[in-house]
Amino acid sequence: MRERAVSGTSEGPAPAADLDRPVVTESEIDTSPRTGPPSGLPYRSVFTAAPLAMAVVDREGTVVSANDSLAALLGGSPDGFAGAVAADLVDLTSDARTWHAYREVLRGRQSRLRCTRRLKHPDGRSLWVQVTVAPLAAEDDGVLLSVADISARRELQARLRHLQMHDPVTRLPNRTLFFERLSAALEAESYEQSGTGRIGLCYLDLDGFKAINDTLGHRVGDRLLAAVAERLTRCADEAGHSRTSSPLVARLGGDEFALLVEDSTGTEQLAELAESALRAIQDPFDIDGRRLSVSASIGVVERHAAGTTPTALMQAADTTLYWAKTDGKARWTLFDPERNAHRMTRQALASTLRPAIERGEFRLEYQPLVGMEDDRLHGVEALIRWNHPQFGVLTPNRFIGLAEEDGSIVPLGRWVLRTACEQARRWQLDHPDEPPIFVSVNVAVRQVWDSDLVADVAETLAGTGLAPHLLQLELTESAVMGSAGRPLQTLKALSDMGVRIAIDDFGTGYSNLAYLSRLPVSVLKLDGSFVRGFQYDDREATARANPADEVVVEAMIQLAHRLGLTVTAECVETSAQATRLRSIGCDTGQGWLYSRPVPPDRISELLGTPGVQAEAGVGNP
Repeated sequence: MRERAVSGTSEGPAPAADLDRPVVTESEIDTSPRTGPPSGLPYRSVFTAAPLAMAVVDREGTVVSANDSLAALLGGSPDGFAGAVAADLVDLTSDARTWHAYREVLRGRQSRLRCTRRLKHPDGRSLWVQVTVAPLAAEDDGVLLSVADISARRELQARLRHLQMHDPVTRLPNRTLFFERLSAALEAESYEQSGTGRIGLCYLDLDGFKAINDTLGHRVGDRLLAAVAERLTRCADEAGHSRTSSPLVARLGGDEFALLVEDSTGTEQLAELAESALRAIQDPFDIDGRRLSVSASIGVVERHAAGTTPTALMQAADTTLYWAKTDGKARWTLFDPERNAHRMTRQALASTLRPAIERGEFRLEYQPLVGMEDDRLHGVEALIRWNHPQFGVLTPNRFIGLAEEDGSIVPLGRWVLRTACEQARRWQLDHPDEPPIFVSVNVAVRQVWDSDLVADVAETLAGTGLAPHLLQLELTESAVMGSAGRPLQTLKALSDMGVRIAIDDFGTGYSNLAYLSRLPVSVLKLDGSFVRGFQYDDREATARANPADEVVVEAMIQLAHRLGLTVTAECVETSAQATRLRSIGCDTGQGWLYSRPVPPDRISELLGTPGVQAEAGVGNP
């Protein structure tokens, strides 16, 4: 006859499949002081005629009498309830806490009990009632049980909750309900009792939706979102057809959707769901007679639920969605812990880059530039290193790109320029009998645009006393070729000052030798990829040698010499390479055959030696 009430301690939150069903909180047990109802004939008259359903219950929990309202509410006659067990009538035994509180009221140890119960009427309909149990007056031995029908209020609460928890455009669960479900799924009692103990998430963002929204208006955009929601829901239903439950589809805001898979079986299941969603969305949409096409980018995360928080899962999904966008859109990407660790490291480096300059965490190493004819040290290239307190020694490829992005390359570049020039001047003063060597410093394009490079160089040379011809500035080929306006003016001003200008990694970009005649460039540094194709010492490497590389390098050297430029070959690693480069006229070599990048004192040892290759003692890497 009766249906067990829903409460926090008995049945827990509403089932996942019934999203509209209100969540019933734990039974409310009110222990505040109350006086019992009056005794005597007036009380009996009120009890009988009262619209509130009531029953008098003795200290053993048996119904002594019931009024007409209770009979109408629960079905039956007042006399029919006499002798019945009151707790059974209103389901007070379904959870231990409520049952204990009820027994305490019967024994006179607690002043009142109030709780909410869900009952079932004999005609089949469900009732939500509020049950109150309070002692009668002192001269009356027993308690008064009152039952108030709150079904209408509960229905209104359920409707309001549905409105609060669902998106009005797509009618999908909104961000609030999504996170409520996600948090519940990640609670230990949810995944430890049953299921796989894993959780999966497809975080989806539409590609090209903003353009449709901006050009056709929000009305069309909303209809498109509703159509996308229908297709995603269909995908989720198909994915859950052979499983206990379907993935939860939610709109998190804007054109972002999520598909939450509780008790996932692994990445294969998530991959299939993501593929299905991509295919569904890529089919054109017919909106108000318009044929609209969009695609989606999806970040996929699948992991053990244990140890995962909603915040961590969403951060991983958001990061993976970003990867899918940057990798070309219209695709799904699976979360990669290694890639994420690299991203986190990159963020950590970016946030500490500027302070590291002030703290003096950078140092310079120098790699020899050796004359091919005499094997003597002619110059060095200054190479920066970051002595990071957490990640150790970092080479330029780990942080120079970050410095260029956030503009810290300007102060960092000034430090490199000043430090390198000071060191070159110190070598000159320490070895007055040796021909002075030049120092080559790399310059980023942003240094040209965001600072007065000419003024910085002039001030540095004046402050250190280094002659301009002993400073060489290296810029990449893609930065120099096609330069006009301020960059070209800066290069000409530096050249007029006497500073040498070199093009680094030549051969990988435009390779417009004719344009070089109009640039104030004095040195070409051939990219190491050409030199690697030269003949090696061992037979296996010789078999892999590319004759075309040698032909190209020889042609570039000859043309460069015709233009009055000198040529430096990078990545010289073997004597065979050096011999061949020397025979085709290359002027200078740089690479591990001569030396790795070394501290300043090692360069001091090399000054004045007859053969850098022999003295460096480095050889092949």
